[in-house]
Formats: sequence, C-alpha cells, structure tokens
Amino acid sequence: MHHYNLIAQAAEEPQPTDEPFNISPEMIQQLALDYAPKILGALAIIIITLLVAGIVAGVVRSTMRRANTDETLTRFIGKMIWWGLLLLGALTSLTVLGVQITAFAAVLAAMGFAIGLAFQGTLGNLASGVMLLVFRPFKVGDVVNVSGTTGKVFEIDLFTTLLDTPDNRRIIVPNGTIFGSTIENITHHPTRRCDVSVGTEYPADLDKVRETLEKAVASVDGVLTDPAHQIYLLELGDSSINWAVRVWVNTPDFWAVREKLTRAVKVELDNAGIGIPYPQMDVHLFKQDTP
Repeated sequence: MHHYNLIAQAAEEPQPTDEPFNISPEMIQQLALDYAPKILGALAIIIITLLVAGIVAGVVRSTMRRANTDETLTRFIGKMIWWGLLLLGALTSLTVLGVQITAFAAVLAAMGFAIGLAFQGTLGNLASGVMLLVFRPFKVGDVVNVSGTTGKVFEIDLFTTLLDTPDNRRIIVPNGTIFGSTIENITHHPTRRCDVSVGTEYPADLDKVRETLEKAVASVDGVLTDPAHQIYLLELGDSSINWAVRVWVNTPDFWAVREKLTRAVKVELDNAGIGIPYPQMDVHLFKQDTP
C-alpha cells in the first residue's frame, strides 16, 4: 500500500518540460515601470557628479595656481578632489538603485587594507612627496645634499626626486628617504661664506701675515663688502700657525671665488717670503751611558 502511495505522489508532482520560459510584454512593462525611475535617477546623479567634480577641481587648481603653489601638487590635489567626488557620486547612485553599500564598503575597506600592506613603501614615498611639495624645503634648481648625495634638483615627482650631480650624473632618490633624513639646501640663501684655511711657519710675524692675507682678499673680484671679510687666527698647530680667511660671496660665485682666493693667498704669502710649512715632527735622541 505504501508503495502505491509513493507512485501516486510522484505522478501528482509537476514534471519539468523543455518548453522555453516566455517573458510577456506585460512583465517587461512592469519591470520598466519599477526600475526606470531608479536608473534615470542614478544616471542623473552620475552626470551631475561629473559636472560638479570638474567645476570644483578646476576652482581648486586655479586658486592654488594664484597662490603660486607647486604645479605638481596643484594637479595632484585637483585629481584627488575629482576622484573623491566621483566615488561619492557612484556610491549614491548605487543607493538609489537599491544596492546595499554596507557590504560593498566593507569589501572596499578590505581591499584598501590589502593594497596598503602590499604598497606601503610606495605609499610612504607618495606621502613624503606630498609633504615635500607642501613644505617646500627645496625647489627645482636648488643644490641640495640629501641622503649623502649632493646635486641640483631637476624634478620633484610624487614618488621620487631627480638630482643632477656636478659631474652630470642623474640620481633618482625616493621621497621617503629624503623626507626621513636631514636635508641641506646649499643654495637656499643668496649669499654664502667662503672659507680658506692656511698654515704659516712659526718664525713669521703675525701682523705681517695678517697684512699679507688682507692683500690677498683685496686682490680677488667677487668678494662682498657686506658682510665684511675676516682674517681669523685659528690656532697654534703642531707644525704651523693656522689662519682662516673668511669672505662672503654671492651663492652662484662661490666656487669661482674660492678658487681665486686660494690662489691669491698662496701668491701673496710667497711674495712676502712667508713659508707654508709641511707637517713635521722633531725627534730628539738622548744617549744614555751604560755603566
């Protein structure tokens, strides 16, 4: 009896057919009535967002250019504002379409965390590049010493800074390395002090040496009168009396004036008969009589 009941139930269940599923015009019309306003609303939000993002980014870029902000930073800020507004508009459109963005936001947060871990060095260079462009410790054309490298700044990117060395080598330094170390801007000020050190022999008269060094300074072109130069008696060294000749020059003329001043010091000391001694050591030997 139980066997016959199972057969009857199987006969009553609907059997699958090979007939295709037909979508009636009424169904299409109903779907259009249900979703058309949402789709149109989402498209309107996207279009309005694109227009507003372009206007806001353009205003920000124009304002930053009038404030003489670095062009690289200006473009970066403009792009960030544009993409940020576009992302906000996209999320709003999804909400209008009925999509739950809570789970979507969680996925984006997880992806952002993974990407941040994978590219933490690159993102660090990006953040350092933005800081360099904001605080501007140096600009294109300055001669700097960063991370043990001295060169003229050729370009400041968001991730790296390009330096040209005096012997015409191109050095690419990550911005994270630069911002995390000491930065020496050699050409920041319009003037520099140029020092030339020299040692004279002990028998030489100090006043005569000072007068001779004064003549050497007076014979060099490019030395500024304000601030005034200085002839400074440094120390009584092991083999010589050491002097420092300190003059002020325009920063672009530093190396040329330094070379001329070094030559003038040597020539004037030679003309005055004042020797520049070599490092030397006097050794005294005492003979001890043995009993």
